[in-house]
Amino acid sequence: MEMAKEHIEEIRRTKFSIGGEPNPLTEDLHQAVKNLSAELYAKDVHFLMELIQVYGSAGSLPTTTVVLPLKADKVKPVKQQLSSIHPEVLLFLTKIKRLSVKERNQDPRTNTVSAIAITSETNFVTRKNIDAESYTLHLSAEEKEKGSENECSYYMWKQKFPVRQENKVERRMDAEELSITLAFPIQERLHRGTSSPGLYAFLPTEMVTNFPFLIQADFLLASSRETILLDSKWNLGILACVPTAFINAFVSLVKDSENVPVFSLAPMLRFIPVNSSSYRELNSVRESIKAKLVEEDIIPSESYSQQKFFHKPREVGRLMPAFWNILGSARKQGVSLHNLSSHGKYILSSSFDKQEYDHILSFLGVEPVNDGWYAKCIQGSNLVSGVSEDVYLDILLFLADNWSKFDCTNIRNISLVKYVGLDGAAYLCSINECTKRNGDKTVSLSRYSRDETHKKLSACSQRRATLLQWLQDHVKVGVLDVYVYAVHLTNSINVDRKLAIAFVHFLYHSLVKDHLSKGNVDYLCGIMPLVDKYGKLSTQRKVVLVPASESKWVGLIGSNPWRGEGYVELGEEYLHPGHFAGLFTSAGQLLEFLKTHVAASDIPYVSPPNAAIPAVSAPLTSQNALLLLDWIQKLNYRRSCIPERFLNCIKEGSWLKITSNGCSGYRPPSRSFMLGSSLGNILQSGSVLVDIPIIDESFYGKK
Repeated sequence: MEMAKEHIEEIRRTKFSIGGEPNPLTEDLHQAVKNLSAELYAKDVHFLMELIQVYGSAGSLPTTTVVLPLKADKVKPVKQQLSSIHPEVLLFLTKIKRLSVKERNQDPRTNTVSAIAITSETNFVTRKNIDAESYTLHLSAEEKEKGSENECSYYMWKQKFPVRQENKVERRMDAEELSITLAFPIQERLHRGTSSPGLYAFLPTEMVTNFPFLIQADFLLASSRETILLDSKWNLGILACVPTAFINAFVSLVKDSENVPVFSLAPMLRFIPVNSSSYRELNSVRESIKAKLVEEDIIPSESYSQQKFFHKPREVGRLMPAFWNILGSARKQGVSLHNLSSHGKYILSSSFDKQEYDHILSFLGVEPVNDGWYAKCIQGSNLVSGVSEDVYLDILLFLADNWSKFDCTNIRNISLVKYVGLDGAAYLCSINECTKRNGDKTVSLSRYSRDETHKKLSACSQRRATLLQWLQDHVKVGVLDVYVYAVHLTNSINVDRKLAIAFVHFLYHSLVKDHLSKGNVDYLCGIMPLVDKYGKLSTQRKVVLVPASESKWVGLIGSNPWRGEGYVELGEEYLHPGHFAGLFTSAGQLLEFLKTHVAASDIPYVSPPNAAIPAVSAPLTSQNALLLLDWIQKLNYRRSCIPERFLNCIKEGSWLKITSNGCSGYRPPSRSFMLGSSLGNILQSGSVLVDIPIIDESFYGKK
């Protein structure tokens, strides 16, 4: 007993300086313990976080409730700290699936509940070759007080690495491997509090990494648990493995989804750590990730097929947004673009080539294609000939807007400019050919283009001005208005009847759409050649007759007897419907147009020449006789001068039906009589025979 007492006294004296000489280190030890305690429990919630970690790493647990009998002055700060527990804390505590915080008050109506939970775990995949596994966690955060519930899915990547000898420390001397888990938020991260931690040592630290993913590992922490020890060999060894884990995870995300369309992969670019960190050690991780990424085939090219092709970032080129629009329109119109990446550079998938990814693509070193690529693509993909007029116009506008880039490229030598040759056919020539033309071709941009093209140009005067200025300055194109263009065309259609017919369609639609005034049309119609019934072109004419099949004159005078007098009979082509320049003209519209603008006419509105009508030398049917009389009446009504030979042949021709001595016959009007109705009926009744040629009114009827 005495020995035991002495032993206790020895401990009191040597360990705690009780009953002996004061230990000069006692006060220092006391302060150290006090400071350590204050740092460990700087926040009232720290002890609970340690409890959560213990439970989270334990085996299978039942539902556990922790009751905190807090002092009144501690309720509010503890409540605030518990409510700010980040939902992502559950991502790395494998045994805890739900954590809720409840406040019980005397008034039940003021009770509050907030909860975070792992709602499901899916898509578990093991990769034994790299000792890794991946899965998707669905995390939810509920706050009854705010009446809200948010969710976010996280792609989880967990990989083990051997511990290098140079990274071993005393506290982890027995560890032969380390485990790193990366969490990639697929939707917007769940937030609580004022910051989103990026480094976890099972529980969150207060280190904001600026990385778009979370890093979890068994880091050694400062005593406050707020940061990891950045000078620790163990921690540096973990950080050195993070780039490899990231590359494996990112490649898996982008390339292992066989049935996922390319456009759904583009958001994965946001997981690349583009922004620098405020920690030098983490910036080293970022640079190492970049160095590995640029050597990986992770960037898809545009294939326009179901097959996905991936390349290194430096092997892929970007296109200007305006050219993507052109390619999209061309593809809808049937242009094949499967050879898009065969012009010297793989072309970045259009789903990735977006402005929102500019900073990421720049970080990876994905650069625009060189300016000469566009000439190869336009020529090799048949973009000029294979697209509609409005898309062709977009191509020209694209070149005009970026001409400072293209002026010194091969774009000047490819067949790009559409023009109409002197034979009326459409051709293509290069810009260099346009600037050196010798008058054998006319290149013009007229307002008379396809209606949608004209509307598109007119809708944006600035764009139209840009294009016209470029065409004049760099392509040496003469810009004509419709009237000048039409006058120019009249010199090219004198030898081709098809062009002459098309020209009338052109004038008709130009007038209808107000591209030409009535005065302009009248002048052009006066100088244009007309196609006659024999298919010949005629520019000299006095009178234009409507086509025989639509006329009255053919029944009265037969074939045109006055061709030598300059009377042109229109050909049947003017009666047919037709499509020209994408516009439709229905049957009969051209004839009505020509009646107005070239005075194409028919009996009884034709002004006769000073020539005879052969038909009046013989009897006329009642219908033709009345038509002839109506013709003369209309001429008198208009006070037109009736030519002498024309009038004499009618007066002296035996075409008028008469009765004489009870017999019918035909006499010239100059030798016939027309009596009053009662006397005429008596004389023509046959009861009184009179040797006077009286017009047979019963033959002609009441008219």
